[in-house]
Amino acid sequence: MNFTDWPPLFVVDVEGNGMNPPDLVEIAALPIRDGRPDTSTAGAWLTRPRRPITPFATKVHGLTNTALADKPAWAEIAETVHGFLGTAWICAHNAHVDYRALSAHLPTWKPAGVLDTLRLSRAALPGLPGYGLDALIKHLQPDLSQAPAQRHRATFDAYATAQILLTLAQRYNTFDQLIAAAVPPTLPGAPAPEEENTLW
Repeated sequence: MNFTDWPPLFVVDVEGNGMNPPDLVEIAALPIRDGRPDTSTAGAWLTRPRRPITPFATKVHGLTNTALADKPAWAEIAETVHGFLGTAWICAHNAHVDYRALSAHLPTWKPAGVLDTLRLSRAALPGLPGYGLDALIKHLQPDLSQAPAQRHRATFDAYATAQILLTLAQRYNTFDQLIAAAVPPTLPGAPAPEEENTLW
């Protein structure tokens, strides 16, 4: 895989307040440049949700209503986040979740495409007992020594997902081959289905 051929791409992760649909409480966007995560230009935002964080969500990511009480509301950072992401590709683990949450909060945002490391890992590593982020970290053992924060925080999970993406991408020769394996059919960037030949 020639990583210099990749288009602009951010590995993203979001954390929510536990409601359905969720209010965002944390967003991370980690650029991939020349085949490695570029933490020096990464974006990370904490935001005060409109509705309180549920106890279950706090148990997962550790963020509390008190800790976010002085953080900006989403309306105060939405334009910044939108501008940062631009029209680049994004990648996330179980990308439907992150893409849906971001799209709901950024209704005019249109990424060039969406890679899903969950879909990619199932294609590249058939037969694993599980494909959650923890299972892939255990199986692939990526170097997470430089990962910020801790598991279930957006910055850590984006970094871990980036390392998994880069490890699995080496199994493909081109970005187009990666797209075919990693983009869910219903998300932006999915290859158009081939038309079947007919007599007419």
